[in-house]
Amino acid sequence: MEWPKELLDLFDDPLLDGVRPKASAPTADDRMNQKLAEVRAWIARYGREPARNGDLKEKMMWAAMTALKNKNLME
Repeated sequence: MEWPKELLDLFDDPLLDGVRPKASAPTADDRMNQKLAEVRAWIARYGREPARNGDLKEKMMWAAMTALKNKNLME
């Protein structure tokens, strides 16, 4: 398929230089993989699993880790 010249000229318009397609929303798998990476990074940084009675960030990591373990994504 050939694009009409008028349309091709629009793509070259400097006003459209910053226009990009909207990024797609992350999927449930994307969010789960991100959380898994965050928990693993936390464990690597502190050398232990997060505890339920830690500070707020640690409690959040503990909750995420527990949810991932319930889905059998963490060993």
